Amino acid sequence: MIARFLSLLLLLYALGFILFGVTLGRPAKPGVRTDAIVVITGGSGRIEHAMDVLAEGKARRMLISGADPSVTKKDLVEVLGGRARLVKCCVDLGSESVDTRTNAEEAERWLAKHSYKSVRLITSDWHMRRAAYEFRRVLGGKYDVVKDAVQTEPGFATLFAEYNKYLLRKLSVWIDV
Repeated sequence: MIARFLSLLLLLYALGFILFGVTLGRPAKPGVRTDAIVVITGGSGRIEHAMDVLAEGKARRMLISGADPSVTKKDLVEVLGGRARLVKCCVDLGSESVDTRTNAEEAERWLAKHSYKSVRLITSDWHMRRAAYEFRRVLGGKYDVVKDAVQTEPGFATLFAEYNKYLLRKLSVWIDV
């Protein structure tokens, strides 16, 4: 009986992983505008995509959440190859967060400070499910959140690790740890 139960759990885990892998986050619909952008550091193409969205006028201001405390706006301009005026006026560097949960907490304080009502969440497609989960938990229904995933080609190891992080985070919330 125990072997059957464990087999069922293993099967559900495997099916969940397959579903996770084929339903990665998607880019936002074209033309969607929000008050603000929150981009989570940690993956290639995220900040560049967020800067493009900001330059297109689809948001007024951007928070780069999880930035290294030593990074300056000047460093950002150098890495991006320009856009100094846009970075100076409309980009804030948040260095208080260390993980996805604290990215959401940092974003919530920033959104409240600026009295924004809507936010575009930008992260990698493989990270979007967990990021959106954390943002929903922290932000509640106070803000309209538009998910905008940067398309990548994650390998098996990246997907496997992210799936397990997502499951463990949901479990830890469920058992209130």
